[in-house]
Amino acid sequence: MSAAVSVAHQPVLLAEAVAALAVRPDGLYVDCTFGRGGHSRAILARLGAAGRLIALDRDPTAIAAGALINDVRFTLVHAAFSRLDEVLTEQGIAQVDGILLDVGVSSPQLDDPARGMSFRFDAPLDMRMDTTQGETAADFLARAEQREIEEVIREYGEERFAHALAKALVTARQQQRISSTGQLAALVAAVVRTREPGQHPATRTFQALRIHVNRELEELSLTLPQALGRLKPGGRLAVISFHSLEDRIVKRFLRDAATPPQPPKGVPVRAADLPAPTMRLVGKPVRAGADEVAANPRARSAVMRVAERI
Repeated sequence: MSAAVSVAHQPVLLAEAVAALAVRPDGLYVDCTFGRGGHSRAILARLGAAGRLIALDRDPTAIAAGALINDVRFTLVHAAFSRLDEVLTEQGIAQVDGILLDVGVSSPQLDDPARGMSFRFDAPLDMRMDTTQGETAADFLARAEQREIEEVIREYGEERFAHALAKALVTARQQQRISSTGQLAALVAAVVRTREPGQHPATRTFQALRIHVNRELEELSLTLPQALGRLKPGGRLAVISFHSLEDRIVKRFLRDAATPPQPPKGVPVRAADLPAPTMRLVGKPVRAGADEVAANPRARSAVMRVAERI
């Protein structure tokens, strides 16, 4: 964990996300990704005395930042958002009025050299969001077979040099454990000879390993059905994602939830007799405006999708 806890981070689509939740003063809301508390503070500002906010985060540094919020309406839990059902049950909560997910890695995590998520710093190759448990990226590269490393880099990094990279990594570890971000970045740069203009050769590999170590796509897939089940009728779900693989999961889940179940082919059923969908889509996908992207280039890939429980 870093020695100091910064709370200056400005979350992406802050105003848009809070507006999408349609916060009621007496409502009960969940911020599944507390981070540095930007969204949580904005939600609390809209709540009245009877409102309540539950926030989750698996990053111990985020939990430390949340300790600075002294508000009886606010509860912060150290947990991955895939434990949403468990956390709400422990809090004695059945259903809520709105749930927000801001998925993926946060800027503070990327900018902290000790986390080992960026090739901009030479640091231990950790990459875990929750530094209290789980396998580090260095551990994974030390024990995984070449085929598994290749699959991770290809599927999560969409890296066309995945086979050559996996082979090079397995060869290199026979001489020395790959334990630092600098080592990994240099190995990748030696294999990936061509890359998009302005993009470091190791970008896709670092992304792939981070997604794998933190089970990011699995966590998202596990959480979305829990969120749907915990929403009251009229409750809103807002999900901000930064990667095409994440957004694809969100888009398909919301589309399926907003589509009436179809009967088997050949079974005569009137449209009026079909079960109603469980959600309705709210508006079009929302992206950061030009001013926000200019102030925070990482916002350019953000997309928010919103749906309401029927």
